[in-house]
Amino acid sequence: MSAVSAEAVTAGAVRAGGGARRSGGEGAAPLAPRAKLLPALAAVYRAQLSRARVARIPLLFVATFQSVGIMIMMRGVVDGGDEARAVVAGSSVLVVAFVALNLLAQYFGQLRASGGLDHYATLPVPPASVVLGAAGAYASFTVPGTAVTAVVGSALFGLPMGHLWVLAAVVPLSGAALAGLGAALGLLAPRQELATLCGQLGMSAALLLGVLPAAHMPAPIAYARDLLPSTYGVEALARSFDARPDWAVVAADLGVCAAVGVVSLAVATWAYRRAAVR
Repeated sequence: MSAVSAEAVTAGAVRAGGGARRSGGEGAAPLAPRAKLLPALAAVYRAQLSRARVARIPLLFVATFQSVGIMIMMRGVVDGGDEARAVVAGSSVLVVAFVALNLLAQYFGQLRASGGLDHYATLPVPPASVVLGAAGAYASFTVPGTAVTAVVGSALFGLPMGHLWVLAAVVPLSGAALAGLGAALGLLAPRQELATLCGQLGMSAALLLGVLPAAHMPAPIAYARDLLPSTYGVEALARSFDARPDWAVVAADLGVCAAVGVVSLAVATWAYRRAAVR
């Protein structure tokens, strides 16, 4: 028998293994395709909705109670007319701002600080589906509170309720604009504390610029009010309380909300990509 050195055996095994890997690689099955946007969006939306349902319901109650309390307080200084319409519309949209802007900014800021974005980055889903799914889930929590606030405010100030169906357009469009802004603030803030601060400042701006009647504001603040996305949702809802609303102007206000929502969600998607690769 001839003795074979250990080096020769090892070298032969390596060559044989390399050949096996090459031959196996040629017949390897391809990877599964990347998930499409809509199915991935639906999956993320359901997951976020289920995850946040228990934790966010108490906060939604706080947001609704806060808006109703503001209307009760303003009832002592506002009798009716355009001022009452502004107070009720602003308080109703404030519920959207509290959840879609404030809480979403905090959520994405916490997700970035804790490394939770790494989990989403490993999933075979488009970045837009993550942002849109989370934004849609948070905005969905605003529907009951906004409806309750609008009904209570209409009864409190004696406003007609025949056109409150406008909320079906105001809530999703205002929610998209504010949720995109909140997600972008949370993802772009360098620290979690700054994301929380930006969310709180945004909600405070929606409170002061949306609830207070525009006719009583100084000119510089009125210009700042026009820059806030929720303003156009407030204006659309306030006009719906008229006996004969100007639906063309209402549609124009909602169109501005939709345009801002597209831009803000696109910025949030870009911010998500930027934060996920770091």
